[in-house]
Amino acid sequence: MCLMRTASRADLTKTLTMTTPFSPPLYMQRYQFVIDYVKTYRPKKVIDFGCAECCLLKKLKFHRNGIQLLVGVDINSVVLLKRMHMLAPLISDYLQPSDGPLTIELYQGSVTEREPCTRGFDLVTCVELIEHLELVEVASFSEVVFGYMSPGAVIVSTPNVEFNPLLPGLKGFRNYDHKFEWTRAEFQTWAHKVCRDYGYSVHFTGVGEAVGHWREVGFCTQIAVFQRNFHGSMSNAERLEPSVYRLMYKVVYPSLSDNNIYQRTLVNEVLYEAQHRRQEWLSRMNMDSNNNAHFCAPPLMDVFQHGVEGGTCDWQPVYQQGGTICVPLACVWSSPRVRALCGSMQRLREELLVDSRVRMSADGTVLNLPAAADHDDEVEVEEEEDVKAVSGVANNMEEDWDRELGCYGNV
Repeated sequence: MCLMRTASRADLTKTLTMTTPFSPPLYMQRYQFVIDYVKTYRPKKVIDFGCAECCLLKKLKFHRNGIQLLVGVDINSVVLLKRMHMLAPLISDYLQPSDGPLTIELYQGSVTEREPCTRGFDLVTCVELIEHLELVEVASFSEVVFGYMSPGAVIVSTPNVEFNPLLPGLKGFRNYDHKFEWTRAEFQTWAHKVCRDYGYSVHFTGVGEAVGHWREVGFCTQIAVFQRNFHGSMSNAERLEPSVYRLMYKVVYPSLSDNNIYQRTLVNEVLYEAQHRRQEWLSRMNMDSNNNAHFCAPPLMDVFQHGVEGGTCDWQPVYQQGGTICVPLACVWSSPRVRALCGSMQRLREELLVDSRVRMSADGTVLNLPAAADHDDEVEVEEEEDVKAVSGVANNMEEDWDRELGCYGNV
């Protein structure tokens, strides 16, 4: 090949050793490219064609960044059925619901078929998909994605065949199922025609770069990022039921946009904070064996008003009245999580007054908790602390990428 005419076989072998395998693996770089785009432009509705094992969807649902609807489409229903449950909510998603809604759907279907429910998306991703189509199907792919669906943006990645000589041991295409692999010129010719036909602009880039003088062959994976020239939004249009595709899986994630979930989350946070204050107070009382007197109750409205202004309760004591431990609402308000959920002390009080799980003073300024040790309450607080710790571990585990695969099948 003319691209190799200036290098000896020894030079080529040395270059191959330097350029492969990619670090991180090329499939991870492709996923990260999409994630970075989503972080920057924050599309609300995203559809991934050729989602296969749902790895990109899993990463997008974790990072989210404003995504409200995440859809995957693949022709292989067996793979979808096998992998769909990896998109289910984690326990941490229920314990700490996100601010915004998220729905995930998986469909069996072809990117060359018109499906009404695929219209109105902000972003379409086709990662290593187009080369699996027959060349005669590419025109249908273009018409469906860019003409019929008309999304705000499209990301298309595909192998750069000019890079293939740098991949050790590779003969022919990179995958047995590839119907073709394009040069940079061929890819760009197709992309520019799409722009002319359907009103888009395109930017070319890629991932997996060669080193030294081999850099002239371009990226191992070439990427085209299309932006629709017409800036009007279709994402608010009413979504139609699928009529061509087959719905394989659907899950709605818990979020604070659901009033019931919001109320439950807020009350749980308030009770957790109040129980924590109660336990602190009881511990101090037990440690002070020489103190037989309880704190006297301060004027309730005075505590409430100062708590609103100061945003802290360091000087505002928890106190006991008979068999009740009284936790000023201002103490609970000092919790950053509670403040983030409510926004104002007035709203906090209004939300708590209508919830049967919360016992408050007549004027709504104090939370009343039993002074006697309640085993169920203690267990509940301990479980809440344990679950919050587990939640953090779960999130860290989600941050880990899938295990690295060999270079040959993933370039």
